[in-house]
Amino acid sequence: MAGFGDNSRVKGVSIVKPIIYGNVSHYFGKKRETDGHTHGWTVYIKPYKTEDMSSYVKKVHFKLHESYANPLRVITKPPYEVNESGWGEFEITIKIFFMDPQERPVTLYHLLKLFQTESALASGKKQLVAEFYDEVIFQDPTQMMHQCLLSTKQLPPVKHESDWIEIEQRTINSIATARSKIGKEITQLNERLKASRNQINHLKDEIASLEQDEQPDQQTTPGQSQPQLQVQISPLQIDHPQVTTTH
Repeated sequence: MAGFGDNSRVKGVSIVKPIIYGNVSHYFGKKRETDGHTHGWTVYIKPYKTEDMSSYVKKVHFKLHESYANPLRVITKPPYEVNESGWGEFEITIKIFFMDPQERPVTLYHLLKLFQTESALASGKKQLVAEFYDEVIFQDPTQMMHQCLLSTKQLPPVKHESDWIEIEQRTINSIATARSKIGKEITQLNERLKASRNQINHLKDEIASLEQDEQPDQQTTPGQSQPQLQVQISPLQIDHPQVTTTH
């Protein structure tokens, strides 16, 4: 695949690759005497569609618990999986490397599940399945990666451990129900908000009316002097007696 520029990319192109990753496990029935392990398990990553991932995946790293011999397992061809046994659950790091080193690796984290729930045990299930659907999105892939992504070979149909069509429909129904519930709650909140605003405006009008009633009928305008009380005092008049003198 020579001839591509180091940084040449196909602008405006987005390619989605659906994947399934997770693990299956089964109980031995008792603790194994040789190593104390109780479960056998397989961790994996595989395409959701029936296609050969090796056309664009160079290798996959599975990072196990440090207690395992060679905890970093490198798988370079399908099936991309690791078969092991153990007695405890732990987080596994799954790192996908692509054919073109210009494309950054994708890292996934999966909690290894070994122990069945009580309901699963009651139903008689022998195998535990803990897997998830995800999508690897290549936005503006390199020229080399673009060609790799479009040249995948189709494989015979493979039955997944989970019924993803049913899960998808159930998820769509759950989303629709949640949207309907949220829509009703939003409508109710808007109605309550409108009622609260109307009540606030009514209270404001009442307060303004009360303030207007408390104002005096006549108000003094600026610069106008208050009327002064005028008191007139009449002068006190004293009548003097007349004295008659005789000669």
